[in-house]
Amino acid sequence: EGGGNMAASGEGAPEGLCGPERPGAGGLALLGLAPSAPSCPHGPALLFVKTSQGKEEGRRFYACSACRDRKDCNFFQWEDEKVSETRLAAREEYNRNHQPPFTHRQNVERYKNFVLLPLSKRRFCQQCQQLLLPAEWEKHSDHQFLCDISTAQLKSPSQLLYPLENKKTNAQYLFAGRSCQFLLDLIIDLGFRRVLSVGTPRLHEMIQSKASQEDFRVRSLLLDIDFRYSQFYTEDEFCHYNMFNHYFFGGEAARETCRKFLYQGSGERVIMVTDPPFGGLVEALASSFKKLMAMWKETEKEDHNQEMPVFWIFPYFFESRILEFFPSFSMMDYQVDYDNHALYKHGKTGRRQSPVRIFTNLTPSMIVLPVEEGYRFCAVCQRYVSSGNQHCEICNSCTSKDGRRWKHCVLCKKCVKPSWFHCNNCNCCALQNHTCEKTDAVCFVCGKADHKRSTCPSLSHT
Repeated sequence: EGGGNMAASGEGAPEGLCGPERPGAGGLALLGLAPSAPSCPHGPALLFVKTSQGKEEGRRFYACSACRDRKDCNFFQWEDEKVSETRLAAREEYNRNHQPPFTHRQNVERYKNFVLLPLSKRRFCQQCQQLLLPAEWEKHSDHQFLCDISTAQLKSPSQLLYPLENKKTNAQYLFAGRSCQFLLDLIIDLGFRRVLSVGTPRLHEMIQSKASQEDFRVRSLLLDIDFRYSQFYTEDEFCHYNMFNHYFFGGEAARETCRKFLYQGSGERVIMVTDPPFGGLVEALASSFKKLMAMWKETEKEDHNQEMPVFWIFPYFFESRILEFFPSFSMMDYQVDYDNHALYKHGKTGRRQSPVRIFTNLTPSMIVLPVEEGYRFCAVCQRYVSSGNQHCEICNSCTSKDGRRWKHCVLCKKCVKPSWFHCNNCNCCALQNHTCEKTDAVCFVCGKADHKRSTCPSLSHT
């Protein structure tokens, strides 16, 4: 979760690569997936363009879709570059050598053999993050082991595996038990029986652990870039997937597994729950999610105007970006917490309240939030809100995004954070000790003063 996938703001090319949501002089814009895109170990590369102040567009190039830092994947190629046969062959060899040591099918067979072993012979190599069979012990003799791996541990792989917390490359923050249980209870109460878990290994794990219960009807399919999970789940339970370029590493067979899972039998409604890395480019994620939603629509024969139900878990400050791509979505007030994140924990246990929310295309009034955790129903807005989120009569909405009571600014014609004050120089609300924006600030792309680079019409958007 947060998410179970590599964080891409595309830093595979010139250092500091970022998308349109991160303005700055000489920025970079994402152009998307090109049909003939070259590949790196993380699948097809994404096409970017370098933009410089006052100029239309720079040279286009391909960079890794998944890694933010060139140290993790240094793939880079200019779009108009002629690549020699020798270099192409070397690249293919490199991609092959950077694949996992076992295929998913081999991992499934290894697991079957592993569970037959007595407890004393069940070992997990912490260094290689791999379940070991006795014949392999010697090869890993100088590594750290976990011994006596129980069935309970095998059913909770997210606790057995090291979370990939490197902020630049991975952002694998795992749902706290409270948030995970809330999500599962909500999914069941809403009548969903299938969950497409995109980068949410802990939710998938919770569903799998209850699967043997007689009265439990929910099924889950995990799509995740972390191939380590293939050691614990069959090919019907896990697909190795990159959510930044909609790439199934298992090819057409894995794509077909996903398609079959999305097919709704009688009364088996599907919902997609996704928790991407917060450093990820919203455009790239939105593009992949639209493709998954289209895949669902192909299997859905009844109502062609319907969208696949989605819970997209992401920080509230990305609201405008998400709504740009999914106008039917709205943001819920529920604060999603993570076990292994120092900041994003509920209430007073973290250093600050979590900014992570649920964005959904379901009717807001259907999303019932727990009153005992400080949520209440607003009859005017027809949705559950944080108890501190007071209804503003002027905006005619519960306007707070962070749980505190916001105040209305008559000059800005909107509600703002309680710590903000109206600045006559900037002609907007800001923190009291802020540095006033220069009045001559202009867009770094086209040089005009009426907008920022992030909303420049000259930028190509997918």
